[in-house]
Amino acid sequence: MSAPATLDHAGIEARIPHRGRMCLLDALVAWDAGAIHCLARGHGDPRHPLRSRLGLVAPCAIEYAAQAMALHGSLNAPAGGAARPGFLASARQVRLHVARLDEIPGALHVHATLVAGDTRQALYRFALRDEAGQPLVDGRAAVVFDSPLRP
Repeated sequence: MSAPATLDHAGIEARIPHRGRMCLLDALVAWDAGAIHCLARGHGDPRHPLRSRLGLVAPCAIEYAAQAMALHGSLNAPAGGAARPGFLASARQVRLHVARLDEIPGALHVHATLVAGDTRQALYRFALRDEAGQPLVDGRAAVVFDSPLRP
């Protein structure tokens, strides 16, 4: 599968392990070997799969970032090769600039930048921003590849 410049929800869903409403990203805006920018528009949906009785709380942004990182890994996979399975190992220095995501008007902009990585792990910086570019949530996340754990 060659790596496209942009993708819609169906194209993203074909490249990451999440399906249906649990695939939280709606569009791939841009990417290169070191970073990815995606859009998510379903955060206000009352049937959102991560929504609690309190709404879609800001820590759920980590899942949006994890999906962007998974998509980034898929796009960076060698031509004709599959992305390696990875597990979110940690999220650090996470700053919540808002309490809830479901109250944010417009699309969420999901950014992830590869800081370091090798065949066993990857470290990303991530940020979710609103349409005006205001920060919502940011932090770092580590992904471990080829873990003996199975989903």
